[in-house]
Amino acid sequence: MAASALQLRRLLDRLPVPRGELRTDVPLAKGTWFRVGGSAEVLFRPQDLDDLIEFLKAKPAEVPVTVLGAGTNVLIRDGGIDGVVVRLGKSLAGIRVEDDQIIAGGAAMDVSVARAAAAADLAGLEFLSGIPGTIGGAVRMNAGAYGRELQDVIVSAEVVDPRGNRHVLKRPELGLGYRACAVPEAWIFVSATLRGSKGSSEGIEAGMASVQAARADSQPIRSKTGGSTFANPVGPEAAGAKAWELIDQAGCRGLRHGDAIVSNLHCNFLVNNGSATAADLEALGEEVRRRVAETSGVVLRWEIRRIGKHGRTVSAQASTERDDPS
Repeated sequence: MAASALQLRRLLDRLPVPRGELRTDVPLAKGTWFRVGGSAEVLFRPQDLDDLIEFLKAKPAEVPVTVLGAGTNVLIRDGGIDGVVVRLGKSLAGIRVEDDQIIAGGAAMDVSVARAAAAADLAGLEFLSGIPGTIGGAVRMNAGAYGRELQDVIVSAEVVDPRGNRHVLKRPELGLGYRACAVPEAWIFVSATLRGSKGSSEGIEAGMASVQAARADSQPIRSKTGGSTFANPVGPEAAGAKAWELIDQAGCRGLRHGDAIVSNLHCNFLVNNGSATAADLEALGEEVRRRVAETSGVVLRWEIRRIGKHGRTVSAQASTERDDPS
């Protein structure tokens, strides 16, 4: 149930007044790639890092904070998000090069970092051009593509904890693993230092072009999707299988639930085919997990971050109807 105007007013009255933007009952769907989800009780766009720190220091500890990046690898539930949703802006999207290192703000887009590295003839960061989203989000999930991950290039990251304290964590302290990070969920990544190696501009540009072409050929990038839905399974029961292979073997390619569809182009992608709700997409994902577990014994782990409160319940069963490639 959505918060009333009185509840929102009371929440706003308890919060410090920042220099940045602070608004109540802000729809979030248009800011995500799935184009679904409810509203933020309060949306905070800090003017700069100091504004973020001052706000967190003064905010009541019991008011939850959720960080939302570019909205690429996230499914916001239909009931919206309680407390404060933080979206970092341009002041935390800067990128600079120092010798063989790139220091990128938490809101810097991954592809922008890859381009900055290419302009400085720094190799090894080309894979970032194939990862939609921000550097903060990439560190949070140890994002990877085409054989490389953030843990292969990261030197350190600066984070702000829920009480507004700043920390610089070296790579071992981040606890990075396959699509995982040990830093508490409530801590906010505000910058990261990455290391490349000197290379030729021609080779770097060719590598980035190859990544972009491979992504366009194999992923439904022009659809309303959230990226890879499930992490590749690990452990002896997986026997080296990829998530998409298990999904395909379970007969889920083209499976749909309402207007949510398993992509025919890449079956580890869920697609909002027009009017799907977050509940439709999550229910479809859970049906895929059930069928994969039934056919292979492997329980897939969600890679997409699901946040917020459930809204209305969709009870229709997923159908085996096949759709045109999406």
